[in-house]
Amino acid sequence: MPAALSTEQIISRTADFVRDKFLGEGSGHDWEHIRRVWHTSRALAATLPAADPLVTELAALLHDVADWKFHAGDEEAGPRAARTWLLGLRVDEAIIRRVETIIREISFKGLGVPTPMSTPEGEVVQDADRLDAIGAIGVARAFAYGGHKGRPLHDPAIAPVVHDSFESYKKNTAPTLNHFYEKLLHLRERLHTPAARQLAQERHQFLETFLTQFLREWEGADLAELNTPA
Repeated sequence: MPAALSTEQIISRTADFVRDKFLGEGSGHDWEHIRRVWHTSRALAATLPAADPLVTELAALLHDVADWKFHAGDEEAGPRAARTWLLGLRVDEAIIRRVETIIREISFKGLGVPTPMSTPEGEVVQDADRLDAIGAIGVARAFAYGGHKGRPLHDPAIAPVVHDSFESYKKNTAPTLNHFYEKLLHLRERLHTPAARQLAQERHQFLETFLTQFLREWEGADLAELNTPA
């Protein structure tokens, strides 16, 4: 029987696996998103002694390995895929279960649906994932996903919805701008760790500034500032 892999080898092989799987993906859920969540999770975990580094890094790397959004709404696709990969690396069963739990709990499920995390590692990875959904990159990812799904940028006739169930949220097909009001503007208040809340301040402000400018241009409010010939 081959020797058990070291922690560093498990993480390195998992990073290579995920990079190969998601490099160049075009919906905003690509390798670069996962890489940022991984690195942010490591930084946040360093401020939270209760978070196990191995569980944190594996969950961060595998949190989108089979996202329900790309697997017909199957919420167990991600945990199954993570388990299959980690079993192949002979990772301890207790660690696999903890990673599965984080993947199962991490998703935003609707503005009216609480999404508590049951472990400190889960809080860290969820915070890192949500930080990547706000700020300049969050704006870019929102419109990348909207384009991937064929959604319009904005439709003033379609009002944002407070989804009160995960099933309702899954069926959402609203314009991309609604996503800001239905999710992104509310992520700052749902973060767990002090370090994440600190990082979120500037990113949240960027969302608000972007929305103000977007709607100003959409409505042509800036046209009134044009200097017309006498």
